Amino acid sequence: MSHVNLSRSGPPETVLEPEPPAVLQALAGALQISDPDERRAAVASVVADHPTFLDGWARLGDLGRDVIERYAAHRVGYHRGLDRLRQSGWRGSGYVRWERETNRGFLRALSGLAAAAAEIGETDEADRCEQFLRQLDPSWPPTDRS
Repeated sequence: MSHVNLSRSGPPETVLEPEPPAVLQALAGALQISDPDERRAAVASVVADHPTFLDGWARLGDLGRDVIERYAAHRVGYHRGLDRLRQSGWRGSGYVRWERETNRGFLRALSGLAAAAAEIGETDEADRCEQFLRQLDPSWPPTDRS
């Protein structure tokens, strides 16, 4: 099954497969924990059990205790995302839009990587990530980044 739209109206669009409902529920439950350290540990546990879960990596990056931890988790999510995109038929170009909920974990990870790279002074990487986000989704940044 191909997940790439080869419409003549523009570049192809790739939509990632949805995660299993149990994994989504596990992440939602972990994110509800009020204590920040316990929340981070619970999200890390979800990611450890499901290492290809892109939104898990993105959320773990968001919860990092310092910029290096955020950078590392977002980078893993980004690279895992590239792998998942390729498995879904993406060939290095075309759209990966925020409006497709299943793409959001990858885009969150890439956005988080851009922010963390900027924070540690990796401006070239931050700029590349920001440019990539706009290439993947010309309407970037989304207004509903939840």
